[in-house]
Amino acid sequence: MAAAPDDIAALKAALAAAERRADLAEAEVANRRAKASHAEALIAHLTLEIEKLKRELYGSRSEKKARLLDQLEMQLEDAQAAATEDELAAEQAAAKTTVVQAFIRKRPSKKPFPEHLPRERVVVPAPTSCPCCGSARLSKLGEDITETLEVIPRQWKVIQTVREKFTCRGCETITQPPAPFHPTPRGSLGPSLLAMILFEKYGQHQPLNRQSERYVREGIDLSLSTLADQVGACVHALRPLHDRIERHVLAAERLHGDDTTVPILAKGKTVTGRVWVYVRDDRPFGGAAPPAALFYASRDRTADHPERHLAGFGGILQADAYAGYGRLYAMERSPEPVIEALCWAHSRRRFFELADIARSARRGKNAAPISPLALEAVKRIDVLFDIEREMNGRSAEERLAARQQQSVPVLAHLEDWMRTERARLSRHAPVAKAMDYMLTRWEGFARFTTDSRICLSNNAAERALRALALGRKSWLFAGSDRGADRCAFMLTLIATAKLNDVDPQAWLADVLARIADTPQSRLGELLPWNWTDKDHRVERAAA
Repeated sequence: MAAAPDDIAALKAALAAAERRADLAEAEVANRRAKASHAEALIAHLTLEIEKLKRELYGSRSEKKARLLDQLEMQLEDAQAAATEDELAAEQAAAKTTVVQAFIRKRPSKKPFPEHLPRERVVVPAPTSCPCCGSARLSKLGEDITETLEVIPRQWKVIQTVREKFTCRGCETITQPPAPFHPTPRGSLGPSLLAMILFEKYGQHQPLNRQSERYVREGIDLSLSTLADQVGACVHALRPLHDRIERHVLAAERLHGDDTTVPILAKGKTVTGRVWVYVRDDRPFGGAAPPAALFYASRDRTADHPERHLAGFGGILQADAYAGYGRLYAMERSPEPVIEALCWAHSRRRFFELADIARSARRGKNAAPISPLALEAVKRIDVLFDIEREMNGRSAEERLAARQQQSVPVLAHLEDWMRTERARLSRHAPVAKAMDYMLTRWEGFARFTTDSRICLSNNAAERALRALALGRKSWLFAGSDRGADRCAFMLTLIATAKLNDVDPQAWLADVLARIADTPQSRLGELLPWNWTDKDHRVERAAA
């Protein structure tokens, strides 16, 4: 070991050299860490893109694929954040040295900000003299612009509508323009505010009491009773549009039906009510009719409800095997029986739960063993879904021909295999129950091979109910039967707007502003599939 120098100058020099070596080592380590984090983020990004492309090319083969995408997105989020932290740390460490160059991540080019956003110019004061020679003879060559996206907190305003009075000097008659229509009778809230209240309550699951508290923090006193009063008035004003959507949905040849639970307050406790949905969506089969969704609410799940909802309907009902639909399929039903088309996604899920490897891994020692028969059933059912994906958008004749040629043999082999394996199983085996669910209803499952109008799954209805399932965690329960009915009413409007790629809040704001002045004969122009926000987008861009 070398002896340490005795004089102070040498000690200071040695200490400075040691600090430089430490800074250099720290910068090198920070650079390597930043490069590694960047590589991890890039891998996470590419992995997510690959899985998304696979899903677009081949379709989602299972629920596990959807969970995998969610998992990959979370991993990408963490990896990107860590890479940025390490990059900044490397830049800070490199600044202490003159040798190490900081690692700079390669990022994709930034997309320009939308043209319709207003621009605010902040001009940095230019120098009045040359910093080199001091001359004041400066001539402008041009300018560089750096754009930064910023948000302005929500602004409130009161619109004063002034109606001047005039008197006639000849006959002393007083004239005055008529008062403008309000979206709601005796209301004092504008259509955009009303649309925001409605969409936040029924589309974003924010109860009125939370909205009222937030408005108070912003300096606006809108009590819960005022908001509730305006919600009821809006529902009344929007009733004609809801009725037209209802008639449109029930006029379909095929409906997707499903239901989910919704707690309803009753005498100090909650009862388990139901929200029912019926979706008309012919787009996967190239249908020209606009898609729409119709919601109803009820206190229980008796068969009376779907029978009442579909009293005049006589087409195909895509649904699960709920026994309450049985009266609809009866041959003696008037005016005609509904055609039963069972959902393959429901039946597949029963097998998938017994073959979910990821779920078993999470449960550890308490997990039930994976069922090889359930896994084999999932694989065989997936072949049918693969065939269906190839036929999306084709004509009815092409679909029927492809099903007869490709799906019928697969279906026959699946039935033979399932009946053979079922005969070897105990009736108490979980996989036997999943098989019985299908085998006892095989005609309803196989009907898609003879009717090209039938879909393989009921996913359209399940997607429509997904938002409600998320909302339950926020608002907990409906305050009454009328409250549940009102929720179903607004979900019909919002879900139909989304199905037609329309912004529900913008649509509601425009409809509430125009519906009072729109004749009954022209109300169809306000339906989501006939509505366009082009003019409103131009107005926002010009503002």
